[in-house]
Amino acid sequence: MSFRNLDLNLLRVFDEVMAERNFSRAAHNLAMTQPAVSNAIQRLRDTLSDTLFVRITTGVKPTPLAERIWPVVREALTSLQANLIPDAYEPLQARDNFRLAMADATAAILIPALVPLLQKEAPNVTLRILPLLTRDPRQLLDQDSMDIALGYFPTTVAVLNQNEQQSFSHQRMYDGEYVVVMRKDHPLAKEELTLDAFCSATHLLVSFSGRPFGFVDEGLAAVGRKRRILLTVNQFFTAGRVVTESDLLTVLPRHFVPATGFANQVAVRPIPLNLEPVHVEMLWHNRHKRSPAQVWLRQLITRASERVLAELSL
Repeated sequence: MSFRNLDLNLLRVFDEVMAERNFSRAAHNLAMTQPAVSNAIQRLRDTLSDTLFVRITTGVKPTPLAERIWPVVREALTSLQANLIPDAYEPLQARDNFRLAMADATAAILIPALVPLLQKEAPNVTLRILPLLTRDPRQLLDQDSMDIALGYFPTTVAVLNQNEQQSFSHQRMYDGEYVVVMRKDHPLAKEELTLDAFCSATHLLVSFSGRPFGFVDEGLAAVGRKRRILLTVNQFFTAGRVVTESDLLTVLPRHFVPATGFANQVAVRPIPLNLEPVHVEMLWHNRHKRSPAQVWLRQLITRASERVLAELSL
């Protein structure tokens, strides 16, 4: 293949199909017909001598070549837009789809503050909230599986702060606090929760990866203690529901408890352990650092988080 034979207009179509993994949605976003999108992808297939996409029940799945070239294509398109048409993003006319990854506890606090701003300023923009399945989302951001990750990423942020040449950036949204949650009539709810009682109890751990070891366990290990984890789940809401019907203890963000709908069924106690402060961070890839659309999105999220911070301070 000769680069001079490549129609660069096809790369915008390729980028949208990669983002959506669906020809129909890509066509809608590009204001094109589906046959036109299919024709563009076929021309790119012919040029690159690769099928690029394989049809599956939910849309299309990219080939290894498509996965490999997409970050380069997206970064080039973003750079061109940022340099040729700086500050050109117009939210009222925009029809973008953004993917935000966060845990249900973060979503329960942030999204109610974000939606009114979105509906007022960008009524045709769509947000897709994806489950956060890791405490280190850098690989998923690098693959453009998500636009922005929001959550508690202590190890990742520490690495980024030590190396200015990282490919990612982060911004603190607000500070939180984790607490021990148990059913209201749990035997341990009758008195102050001691470290001995905490370690002797049976626990439910919210683990995005399924690994039965979290930041609380790291803190316990630092003082030569450990706990018995009977069950792991990947949602804070599920953990809260389970403890209302069992003798298990779990650890949840304090400000998430009132949003669950079952706050009157549980008792909340401080974790009897000195732990590092919890910082909720926004994390993104630097290839989108100057993208007008993503600059606007990050500013919108920041404003929503400021509302959250004001409410948490009440």
